[in-house]
Amino acid sequence: MTATETSIQLLNSSEINQKIKRMSYEILEANHGENQIILAGICEQGELLAKQLAKHLEEISLFEVTITRIDLDKSHPFRQAEDTINEDLKFQNKVIILVDDVLHTGKTIAYSLKPFLTRKIKKIEVAVLVDRSHTAFPIKATYIGYALSTTISDNIQVVLKGKKGVYLN
Repeated sequence: MTATETSIQLLNSSEINQKIKRMSYEILEANHGENQIILAGICEQGELLAKQLAKHLEEISLFEVTITRIDLDKSHPFRQAEDTINEDLKFQNKVIILVDDVLHTGKTIAYSLKPFLTRKIKKIEVAVLVDRSHTAFPIKATYIGYALSTTISDNIQVVLKGKKGVYLN
């Protein structure tokens, strides 16, 4: 993914790293006393962000950080298969943090909850790098790197591989 020539860069690589580090400290403070947290990255971008959060958390915390990936079609999340997460992980009485790059309407995160609803989870939180403030579902991010109000037609592009950046198209 690369930004187009008409894109406006909202965050550069250094600023993204700073946001991720701050989010890591917030996660640590809110989950003080836990033995383990599970970062559940939604598709590729959420998983990349989860890995970067985990890296910082492992440097500053004593709890074990486990990463899993939630696979779903963001265009048709209601078609999600039941086996979208790593079934080998033990989720019972664990803190789960759903991680995605952008919170737009909340639809993707709402459907990402499905695999966890039949398990006895201690709590579920949401971490996003960018919150666009257009929620149509009752989803609110617990940890936000960058919040901005955009128009519905605006597109936010997050690049977490190579030269990182957040762009408004």
